[in-house]
Amino acid sequence: MPAQRHRVTRGDDYRRIVRSGYRVGGAFCITHAVLREAGEPARFGFIVSKAVGNAVQRNLARRRLKTIAERRIAAGFTGVDVVFRALPAILEPEFAVLEHEVERALRRVETRLSPVQDPS
Repeated sequence: MPAQRHRVTRGDDYRRIVRSGYRVGGAFCITHAVLREAGEPARFGFIVSKAVGNAVQRNLARRRLKTIAERRIAAGFTGVDVVFRALPAILEPEFAVLEHEVERALRRVETRLSPVQDPS
């Protein structure tokens, strides 16, 4: 599980990220992201509704997403608040396929939210 400083814990933060953040759709989850101060640790939140399945299935989906988030944190992902909203199809793919899809979404978030470089 990510450390406390890497988790979105307040309802207000979830609402802010989901409502005003950049959104990337995917087959297995919707990724919402908001830029933070440069150098601030990345924070991750997870929304897994009952539409995904029973409690065992929801917890499996959440654990898979947390593992992917931990790997991104270890790779140096910083300066972004991210919320994953799981879709019912999240339980279908193998972990490697899910990880590839989430990594694709996070790369799109990084390129969209990264500050524009001045060419001069």
